[in-house]
Amino acid sequence: MQLKDRIAQGYESGWKVTDGATLTENQTFEADVVIIGTGAGGGTTAEILAQSGLSVILVEEGRLYYQKDFKMDELTAYASLYQEGMSRVTKDGAIAILQGRCVGGSTTVNWTSSFRTPDETLNHWANRFGLDSLRPDAMTPWFDGREQRLNIEPWAVDPNPNNDVLRQGCEKLGYSWKVIPRNVKGCWNLGYCGVGCPTNAKQGSLVTTVPGALENDAHLIYGLRAEKLVANQDRIEHLQATAMSADGVTPSGITVTLKARHFVSAASAIGSPGLLLRSELPDPYDRVGKRSFIHPVNVTVAEMPDKIDPFYGAPQSIYSDHFNFSGGVDGPAGYKLEVPPMHPAMAAGVIPNHGQAQATNMAGLPWTNAVLALIRDGFHPDSPGGTIGLRDDGSPYLDYPVTDYLWDGLRRAFHTMAEVQFAAGAKRVRLMHLDSDWYTNLADCKAAIDDVPMELHRVRLFTAHQMGGCGMGANPEESVVNAFGEHHHISNLSVHDASIFPTSIGANPQLSVYALAARNSSRLANKLKE
Repeated sequence: MQLKDRIAQGYESGWKVTDGATLTENQTFEADVVIIGTGAGGGTTAEILAQSGLSVILVEEGRLYYQKDFKMDELTAYASLYQEGMSRVTKDGAIAILQGRCVGGSTTVNWTSSFRTPDETLNHWANRFGLDSLRPDAMTPWFDGREQRLNIEPWAVDPNPNNDVLRQGCEKLGYSWKVIPRNVKGCWNLGYCGVGCPTNAKQGSLVTTVPGALENDAHLIYGLRAEKLVANQDRIEHLQATAMSADGVTPSGITVTLKARHFVSAASAIGSPGLLLRSELPDPYDRVGKRSFIHPVNVTVAEMPDKIDPFYGAPQSIYSDHFNFSGGVDGPAGYKLEVPPMHPAMAAGVIPNHGQAQATNMAGLPWTNAVLALIRDGFHPDSPGGTIGLRDDGSPYLDYPVTDYLWDGLRRAFHTMAEVQFAAGAKRVRLMHLDSDWYTNLADCKAAIDDVPMELHRVRLFTAHQMGGCGMGANPEESVVNAFGEHHHISNLSVHDASIFPTSIGANPQLSVYALAARNSSRLANKLKE
């Protein structure tokens, strides 16, 4: 007999959940704390504060989808679960941005990879930004606690053939590799994590901390867009929000006012800076929206001799940090190697060509491996990141220039990924670059990598990791919040998401957000209960 879904059970038990699309007149709600966003930061914060006895309201712009809605169907899932229907891009259109827009945020649609913030990154933050309280020893208990809460542990099942290409290639070349920790429990190894887990195995916010908060009397209002934090002197008086229609994208005309003693923005590294900019909060040093980082991602694909069906099995289970910090923390751009799943619709949007050429390439999908590189940005003066700005309608965008420093890292990453794939037995390799052909040997491939232009719109670039824009720091002249996510100039505002990272981190960010949010929420709960 199938167990009833936790959210379905919660509805039956009387959880306080409001669909903004059902509101027919303007409303005002009040709580001790209003939290904007329900992802890694928002869910963690809501559970900890609600468990401490504080009244909590969770605000989510996206809609509530759960087990009954997850059909392993790419086209409907991308349209409903991702920002801008999975068509979000940087200002110049050159970098695709994968980001969740639903209850649970990106934790509902990510590929479950869960890494602690690298020691090198935490020490750099301490040395460069005065964040001594975040050194590795101090953060260890918070990582331990989140790993236990979210069932994070190295994947115990053999890697699928797609990930095994990375393992085999690294082994042959003498590059270090390890197994990825995943936040799963009772995983069926289906491989469709990116379109919502149909078995509730993924331990994202949707099935862990958001229910944990609701079971402690929190109130979730979804389909509600946070428009503006309204301040008086150094305090936020209320949040002005707009209800969305059932389609999730059209405002209904209903306004909701939310009052609280304290406000937490956990709206993502694009959403939180956007909200602060729209709110025109004090920003004397013009720091909001600056130093936004994305781990720019490039990809190579390979035709393997045996069928690997890259759309089945745990999407990511093997990684290599061999080149991540090999040049020092602030030397040439380092990169982490991972493997993306290659589901048909996503692959069709990634692999170049169209018409018959694309049909031919797609026919080979079951034999296709992909390797990606996460370029570690923000540690070097020539990698200052991008900027969050506002369009005329108030919606946020990311302007991200790719510097020569980053292009150098991307070119070196292309070399490494091709080496790995040929070492693992690839018949031929192709760069995700509009000028790339298929190459049947490493020498030709390397010559092409050295020759192709490293230019926007020629190289296919992606990001699933948005960070920065409300950076932490001891010095208000170069940061937005302090080491506890507390706003430097507004006394009752905190930021609990990846926007507070002062650089990228060199790893998939969800566990870093979970741990920092747990640490900072525990402090906030104590302060609010004094």
